[in-house]
Amino acid sequence: MKKKILIEGMSCNHCVHHVTEALSELSGVTNVEVSLEAKNAIIELSADVKDEDIKFAVGDAGYEVVGIETV
Repeated sequence: MKKKILIEGMSCNHCVHHVTEALSELSGVTNVEVSLEAKNAIIELSADVKDEDIKFAVGDAGYEVVGIETV
């Protein structure tokens, strides 16, 4: 399964690294691609990863999830 995570608050490549690291640490996430320009992340994950867990991980890294879409 793939999801697109819309993220606010990223302004540099350091931010991209933080978000990538936070999402990669979630159990069940197998691939993470974060785009500073598009202000989103595309993640591949198993079905047992909850949207709330994604929001918490990104929020804990200091950024805000403004939307999650299944791709």
